[in-house]
Amino acid sequence: MTLMPPVPFKNSLNRLVAGAFIIGSVMATSMTSAHAIETKAREAFIMDFDTGAVLLDKEGDTLTEPASMTKMMTVHMLFKYIKDGRVSMDDTFHVSEKAWRKGGSKMFVEVNSNVSVSDLLHGIIVQSGNDAAIVVAEGLSGSEEAFAEAMTAEARAIGMTKSVFKNATGWPAEGHLVTVRDLAILARDTIRNFPDLYKLYSVKEFTYNGIRQPNRNPLLGTSAGVDGLKTGHTESAGYGLTASAERDGRRLILVVNGLDSIRERRTESQKLLDWGFREFDNYDLFAEGEVVSSANVWLGSETKVDLVADKEILLTLPRTASRDMKVSVVYEGPIPAPISQGDQIAMLKVEVPDQETIEFPLYAAHDVGRLGFVGRIGAAIKYLLWGANG
Repeated sequence: MTLMPPVPFKNSLNRLVAGAFIIGSVMATSMTSAHAIETKAREAFIMDFDTGAVLLDKEGDTLTEPASMTKMMTVHMLFKYIKDGRVSMDDTFHVSEKAWRKGGSKMFVEVNSNVSVSDLLHGIIVQSGNDAAIVVAEGLSGSEEAFAEAMTAEARAIGMTKSVFKNATGWPAEGHLVTVRDLAILARDTIRNFPDLYKLYSVKEFTYNGIRQPNRNPLLGTSAGVDGLKTGHTESAGYGLTASAERDGRRLILVVNGLDSIRERRTESQKLLDWGFREFDNYDLFAEGEVVSSANVWLGSETKVDLVADKEILLTLPRTASRDMKVSVVYEGPIPAPISQGDQIAMLKVEVPDQETIEFPLYAAHDVGRLGFVGRIGAAIKYLLWGANG
């Protein structure tokens, strides 16, 4: 096994240590080295949007009642239909008596009327209308029960491993439970896959049927940089919020639940977002295709082969991280020729105190042919006399 010297990072990264080291966006790693923070929320979860790194996890996998945060999945389903071209914003859905009679927060649709998809989206996102959510459920699946099954199936498809939906509104129902981690995954998937439609979450007020209602998101339009998503509240669930905020090109997703009041929901959410942006940052180590290092080649037309990652390597870590990170390239070498571009031949190894070692594959950046017979004899003799660097 060959252990190369430490990988030289860009100047801005020389003092940094990995709390999470991501190729692409496949892995989420909990952060433990930043200054910890307490919260009154019963459940709380903060995720970095770009890397999936988990900055805060308080009961993140505990099943809890989502209340109206359920409607994020209802909207997600409708967004998907719109993106696929199966539904347009001008299409209309019929208002059943069930939808019209539903209590709680309402858009105030009229029974037996037809309402546009655009208005229904505003009614769900801004006004948190239970009636609008049921109209969408029945319009897409025929019944709210069938729609709830489709919601759960979609949840599994996007990586929500534990959540189960029983309705489109978040009305308390046996078995209607989610985790705050799953809600963060849902928010991230919505923002990533429907960026244009996601902008509806930043609409501050909506008037329908002569009734003007403000968006219930307490942080929307504040200095926190919040541009979505959804509040929730029932007596049993407490006050909850799934929010996303962007500052200086970096986005965080926050989910809290189980708070005691509207005021507490607002202040705790603001505090946690401020903490996440203050304590952590993202750093680019290597761009897709950028040369990370090189490996020695045995009996090749070239003595070395460049090593690259097949995706961007992005780092999320505490700003106050120590200088004890160790990054190295490891491979069994020298690598025998011939080598084809794209062959996986090394690993980038990241070691951080008190965290598991993380490894990422590195690939040959180019072909390296094999020497002819005479060349191989000469190279072998040279290697025996002088070693790999002779």
